[in-house]
Amino acid sequence: MKKILSLLLLAAFMTSCIDVDVDENAAKAMEKAAKYETTGVFIHITHGSDDAHRALMGLMMATKMAETKDVAIYLDIKGIELVLRDAEPVTLDDFFPPSDEMIGKLLDKGVTIMACPGCMKVMGVTEDMLIDGVIVAEKEKFFNFTEKGILTLDY
Repeated sequence: MKKILSLLLLAAFMTSCIDVDVDENAAKAMEKAAKYETTGVFIHITHGSDDAHRALMGLMMATKMAETKDVAIYLDIKGIELVLRDAEPVTLDDFFPPSDEMIGKLLDKGVTIMACPGCMKVMGVTEDMLIDGVIVAEKEKFFNFTEKGILTLDY
């Protein structure tokens, strides 16, 4: 029992000797946070009709974020289906608006919507098969859509 008490007293003494300037640490944390302020949201959507919930959540988040942030959407794998001219709109009960409606609103707001060229090739999709306003992805577009940091959401 004496050993445990001695160890506890020693630990208490050691921690009381540590000099921490709380104001200095808080200032450093605030400075670091400001440096990483984000102005853009990059939304990566990999699903289409195969997982309507994921696909529509990505579009819904893009819609909400576009109210106050720069937004870019990158579609790959099955997500390409969302932006095909002849695709049926993806729906999920009455919880979300249909995919074509959200995509139209996003394009009207000037949101960059990009389709992966490799995934398009695998699917046999050409650029003329995409909805007007959707572009084939280029690496420069991943970074040039906003001024500061980028928050990424994956669906």
